[in-house]
Amino acid sequence: MKEKIKIASGQGFWGDLIDAPYNQVMEGDIDYLVMDYLAEVTMSILQKQKNINPKFGYARDIPALMKRILPTCKEKGIKVITNGGGVNPIGCAEAIIEVAEELKISGLKVAVVLGDDIKDRLDELIEKGEDLNNMETGEEIITVKDKLLSANVYLGAFPIVEALQKGADIVITGRTTDTGLTLAPMIYEFGWAKDNYDLMAAGTVAGHILECGGQASGGNFLGDWQSVPDMANIGFPIAEAYPNGEFVITKHESLGGLVSFETVAEQLVYEIGDPKKYITPDCVADFTSIHLEDLGNNRVKVYGIKGEKETDTYKVSCSYADGYSASATLTYSWPQALTKAKAADQILRKRLEKLNLDFDEINTEFLGYNACHGPLSKKLDEDDINEIVLKVSVRSHDKNSVTRFGKEIAPLILTGPPGVTGFAGGRPKPSEVVAYWPALIRKDVIQTEVKILEV
Repeated sequence: MKEKIKIASGQGFWGDLIDAPYNQVMEGDIDYLVMDYLAEVTMSILQKQKNINPKFGYARDIPALMKRILPTCKEKGIKVITNGGGVNPIGCAEAIIEVAEELKISGLKVAVVLGDDIKDRLDELIEKGEDLNNMETGEEIITVKDKLLSANVYLGAFPIVEALQKGADIVITGRTTDTGLTLAPMIYEFGWAKDNYDLMAAGTVAGHILECGGQASGGNFLGDWQSVPDMANIGFPIAEAYPNGEFVITKHESLGGLVSFETVAEQLVYEIGDPKKYITPDCVADFTSIHLEDLGNNRVKVYGIKGEKETDTYKVSCSYADGYSASATLTYSWPQALTKAKAADQILRKRLEKLNLDFDEINTEFLGYNACHGPLSKKLDEDDINEIVLKVSVRSHDKNSVTRFGKEIAPLILTGPPGVTGFAGGRPKPSEVVAYWPALIRKDVIQTEVKILEV
């Protein structure tokens, strides 16, 4: 058993800082690089891409990244774990194998975790008694089943542990929990028992801190954010983990950013719901038991974490097509910028009403005035504002109505208030609205599989 391991966060979402994982590998010693690419809506985007091209469906940043870091990972023995396989983890693994062959790297094992994608099993599962009702509304899934774009179970850490036990250098998964990516190497390296819920909770909390990338090391910091040094060169957080469940959050000394009591504490309260019951497939963690100790020099010790037995269900993340939307903007200049923007909005709404178009929602924002705080925005002197961006968005199940909305924006330039600019890119076109459907499913109807690809 190792005395400690270093697990480095490399991505907090698909589209995060491209150089972050490269820097984690190159700027210091780590044992694992974990990268979280998936948000709820990401799965539907990846599924649409796979529908167009069966080779797609994963985070296609990964092969280019592996081309940069694979030689160093191989040399240093750094293992990579990511859920960036999306809805096509096999395709992602095969792309990595191609990179390895191009680089003439041999003796590499890439593991693929399968079993989270249940979209093609829905009829079978419903027949077995899995109702998959919406967790928030209670609505039956039959109402949206024919419109589903994706349906994925949130798997936990143990399929990744199995992959590591099989000698994997790289583990590619589909919809695995953000926390499971970090918990898995702790279970594997330290031999933690599945029913030691305090240790499961400790690894889960570590994963929660790492899951948003630079948000735990000074990014998006609500405190004294101006004190965060060299944010242009921000270093992502690293969990220095120990067999007893304690860990230290830190970063590479050569990189910017800040790891402090405040930055770690702020990340801990991100998206947790009931702090005493943070539910994952691996345990139920009690966030009220967490202790933090700022050790200085960008090191924060985390300890004392308690947990309880895991639930007998997985969460299922489904997405479905729910109509169309479009947005358009126009910029109005001084004088009376806000007054003119408000008038243009009313003119547009009257024209849309006259056309008898069918909208579920029309939403107007005045960027620079109320886009963030809406009706709570501070009243401003309308004659004193330099410029206002009018943004109007519509949503409808009728695609033709959304298309016609797009044809009513440009005419406002010459048939509305003066001093307008900022119309570019052509008419706004309808884009598909993707809605979220959360559900629960019994764990005993889900089977996972680990496949190994070698080069």
